Amino acid sequence: MQGLRAPDTATDATARTGAYAVILALLPPVWRTLPRTALAVCGGFGLLLAAIPRLQSGPPDPWLCVNLLRGAALVLGVGLAFLLDDPARHTTATVPVRRPLRSALRMALVAPGAALWWAVALLLVPEGARPPAGALTLEAAAIAVTALAVASAAVRFTERTEPGPAVAAGLLVTAMTVPTVLLPERWALLVAVHDPHWDAAHERWAVVLTAAVVLCALCCPEPVRSWRPALLARR
Repeated sequence: MQGLRAPDTATDATARTGAYAVILALLPPVWRTLPRTALAVCGGFGLLLAAIPRLQSGPPDPWLCVNLLRGAALVLGVGLAFLLDDPARHTTATVPVRRPLRSALRMALVAPGAALWWAVALLLVPEGARPPAGALTLEAAAIAVTALAVASAAVRFTERTEPGPAVAAGLLVTAMTVPTVLLPERWALLVAVHDPHWDAAHERWAVVLTAAVVLCALCCPEPVRSWRPALLARR
């Protein structure tokens, strides 16, 4: 029995080695195609927002600090909306490496920097007025993954090579209207730290994050092909 299993083990090891080699070969070109300008601009502006309380005279306002961190998280989401932009997407559709791996590599390359950026943003808020880090991190993660999920959906269901501007605009409009205008008070997402609905609001943020993760996973496969070219080809 052991003799029969050895070839399978060797084959699995070879496959893993090949997969690692492909990933290592992809890292440089994927790194070069990251939207570094958009990420840098949004990152800098977000940190400036988080630092505003330190630039003011007098004790910081906790409510202002919470909203500034939420604004910084939204700015980060706007930057991430450009992550899947690929002007050459139609010429790379036939490469042997499938899109989910390429998209996952983009996200993996950005994730450590985004996490470090968020840690710096939290530390920029004065300690006495700093909101609970875990709850605000949940909000920031939900916004970031929502931006990636919508960008993934745009890549999968449209022919746009650079859906980032439209996704970023949609994210901004949604953030300014849904939580403040369209959602009823009992479903509020933006509450104060000492509000009795703080925990309930972050349960809803967890639902938003889960839904965004699911949508992102569903939209990562190859783009849906339009039925019109096929129909015209049959004619």
